[in-house]
Amino acid sequence: MEYIDAHSHVWTPDVKKYPLAPGRKVSEMRPPSFTAEQLQAEMMAVGVNRVVLIQMSFYGFDNSYMLDSMAKYPGMFSGVAVINQNGENPTPDMLALKKKGVRGFRIAPKTKKVDEWLDGECMEQMWKTGAKEGLAMCCLMDAVGLPALDKMCQKHRDTTVVIDHLSRIGVTGEIDPQEVDMLCKMAKHPNVYVKTSAFYALGKKKTPYHDLAPMIKKVYQAFGANRLMWATDCPYQVQGDHTYKASIDLIQNGLPFLSQNDKKWILEQTAENVFFQGI
Repeated sequence: MEYIDAHSHVWTPDVKKYPLAPGRKVSEMRPPSFTAEQLQAEMMAVGVNRVVLIQMSFYGFDNSYMLDSMAKYPGMFSGVAVINQNGENPTPDMLALKKKGVRGFRIAPKTKKVDEWLDGECMEQMWKTGAKEGLAMCCLMDAVGLPALDKMCQKHRDTTVVIDHLSRIGVTGEIDPQEVDMLCKMAKHPNVYVKTSAFYALGKKKTPYHDLAPMIKKVYQAFGANRLMWATDCPYQVQGDHTYKASIDLIQNGLPFLSQNDKKWILEQTAENVFFQGI
């Protein structure tokens, strides 16, 4: 089986060639460097041969380093870009980025009220263009943002939506069953997918992450393996006792309810279908 990591970040210490966004500081880059080559050293050691790169926040709307990494290693990387979700006429930027291998756009509540985070003409246009062009809306949010997402999915039924990191349920250390139920209810929308990812940050936050199994099982029962995709959230997954191998081992060996076919979908096929078409 060939593995796809559906979520990793890369950045370079070369802030002269790739400057940080206004207001961002070099001290935010922790670790100071996690280049495409450093990611390759981690991923290849455990059999991962493709990765979906997620634009790093401290670059703002300048996706240059991610795009250059994708161009440097054709076929290895897909991309999720960040554009101004509250700007004007996002479609030209979306189309230009699609030509460079971007297959999704990261959106988040940011400073908006959680029940209004998907409001606005720009967001409407992003979702319409996403549906037309096969570009996913990739949502970084806590479970409190799910009701607004539910309404948006009802309105834009043809838009592909990917929920990052199990909607961050368990980031406080406790897994709230009501939040898990909220996430599972999103399965009624056939174009919604979930990343089973960022295990280092959820629940007990300790390897081998078996405390996450009940939540993952419920999400699996709701969505099916063909709408789940595994990811690490590197480089944050490779710190201390947390390793790339520990993350992939949870899917491979720690969830006995998964069949071999289920694992193939979660570890490769789902992400391939959503993020690697035409790459």
